Amino acid sequence: MKKYAEIYSLIKDMILSGELQAGDKIPSVRKTAANYNVSVTTVQSAYFELCADGFIIAHSRSGYFVSNIAHNPPAEKHVDVQNNIIYDLSGGIADEESFDFALWQKYIKSALRQSDRLLSYSEPKGEYDLRCAIAQYIKEKRNVITSPDRIIIGAGMQPLLHILGSLLDKRLCISFPDKSFALGMGVFSDYGFDVHIRDKDADVIYVSPSHMTRWGDVMPIKRRLELIEYSRKNNSLVIEDDYENEFLYNVKPTPSLYALGKDNIIYMGSFSAMLLPGIRISFMVLTKELTEKYNQNAFRYAQTAGKTEQIALCSYIRDGRIQSQTRKIRRIYSAKTKRFACILKELLPDAEIEIGENTLQIILKAQWNQPLEEFEKAGLKVFTEKYEADRITLVISPSGVPKGSLEKAAQVLADVILCKA
Repeated sequence: MKKYAEIYSLIKDMILSGELQAGDKIPSVRKTAANYNVSVTTVQSAYFELCADGFIIAHSRSGYFVSNIAHNPPAEKHVDVQNNIIYDLSGGIADEESFDFALWQKYIKSALRQSDRLLSYSEPKGEYDLRCAIAQYIKEKRNVITSPDRIIIGAGMQPLLHILGSLLDKRLCISFPDKSFALGMGVFSDYGFDVHIRDKDADVIYVSPSHMTRWGDVMPIKRRLELIEYSRKNNSLVIEDDYENEFLYNVKPTPSLYALGKDNIIYMGSFSAMLLPGIRISFMVLTKELTEKYNQNAFRYAQTAGKTEQIALCSYIRDGRIQSQTRKIRRIYSAKTKRFACILKELLPDAEIEIGENTLQIILKAQWNQPLEEFEKAGLKVFTEKYEADRITLVISPSGVPKGSLEKAAQVLADVILCKA
């Protein structure tokens, strides 16, 4: 269990048992961090969760106080931690040290003070000032030049794909790079599209140039130019999911497809990887024709991203915080991946171990003939790329494993591979 979850459970139990009474002041973040020998960020995460669940109340400049929830307890709620998983190597979680929760809380509080804006629903396309900030950001970072009016914001990629599914002709066939793009394939299948894998002659081609496959392969510039030219000749539409472009370490910067083509490109991006998976704000830049179609049917759509988070993110981007956050994550995740790969090579000298092109994934190939359930039994969550009779290929991302636990996590994984677990 994560440290913040342990602190959350400890304080929650003291409140429900009566050890802490309504109105009692609980120790400050720094004092609790010192008492339990954890980081301030860890304690802040636990306190934020306790506040969100109503166990404690934050009073400005006074600290945290116990609420009266013990007299009217809610239905049992637990921190979202998987029961058997100790080390998540699937890339599904972030490192809690990689994000400044206190800073983000300031931006959220600032957004909440704009009470006049919060009295109404967000625009269907998303808050205009955030769309302006995103337009400037992608212009500077990816040479994606567009009007804010062509940008649609959503709570993650899935709501945006649903919008595309409603705008595109259902008779079109759409192609994905491989089966790892299950979410997108599912959305378009539900809308009745003919979904293919690696079909260059499809009417709509979905690509993620900075993360072409689960292995983290990056599309070279030559292939990008060929795709642009081919799609133009065949009058096909390209959906460019610019996922993980901000985190390329070992390859030269490559231009976005949108910057190379533009007219037949739908550009999509997300801030979840740069911030936290729990902050679900993504966006897409529609073509001129699809923007006109969206505008004609705008009454059918509602904004799915929270207005408060949109306002906070707008200020966060304009203040240059997103750039410093990206640099911080690059530094942390690159070091983790390289370190984890080195440890695994020492523990598993007979295995094939290499770092993916984007340096966020480790590809491990080894002799193995045990049931896949052995990983979960050992407390591991891994992504199995391929599993044959006596050989397995894993795609490993150690981003969510605390730095001090890398050796232990690698040892547990090696023990499973060597059948020592």
